[in-house]
Amino acid sequence: MELIFLGTGTSQGVPVITCTCSTCHSNDSRDKRLRTSAVLKYKNKTIVFDAGPDFRQQMLREKIVSLDAIILTHEHKDHVAGLDDIRPYNFRKNKAMNIYLEKNVEARLKKEFEYVFDEQPYPGAPQMNLINITENPFLIDDITVVPIRIMHKTLPILGFRIENMAYITDASFIEDKELEKLQNLDVLTVNALMPEKHYSHFSLEQALEVIDKVKPQRAYLTHISHSMGRYKEIENSLPDNIFFAFDGLKVTIS
Repeated sequence: MELIFLGTGTSQGVPVITCTCSTCHSNDSRDKRLRTSAVLKYKNKTIVFDAGPDFRQQMLREKIVSLDAIILTHEHKDHVAGLDDIRPYNFRKNKAMNIYLEKNVEARLKKEFEYVFDEQPYPGAPQMNLINITENPFLIDDITVVPIRIMHKTLPILGFRIENMAYITDASFIEDKELEKLQNLDVLTVNALMPEKHYSHFSLEQALEVIDKVKPQRAYLTHISHSMGRYKEIENSLPDNIFFAFDGLKVTIS
């Protein structure tokens, strides 16, 4: 199993337009953060978590020529805006892309991408096969996916566990019963927006508290804002088994 971080930034990305801070003006490639997304390669399948506005650039950078499914955590623009760019995958396989999502996310997509779901879609429009999921485990072929219910401020969204890997972003609260689903992990990915508390995302301290409760072998922090500081200045501030992720980072999971 291989997890590739396609993007590790916030809804604005890093650098932020108009910002003059040292992080946004850093020349370190690890401080250049596209919108948060990841791809999992497992059992000859390629699965993407979220398709934000940088989806095209991310797929080109990582040379992802075959894509089997997209799992959406929630409906916010920085997680779905790139779905129009699934068209080359449609053309390559001559079929619709399987997209796994909750019903409320489906309703939002049908508004945002109305031209896709018209009775007579515009020729060349992306083809989406929307597959509803709930909090119950589901299958992508022979791969079992376990949803994790989390809160993004007041919005219920989902994280996901596949085997001994779990991917969570945009969380601000996770109930203890959901944390129980995250036991015995090799790798946990969880969001950590900034050092200070935030109304809709874990701060660094809150993310570390979740990691301490779950106790994965390794943990990677994502959805990182420019307020966290420059990578080279913060990378050594974490415990030995916890890491700040960066765009393009590849993690092998046994």
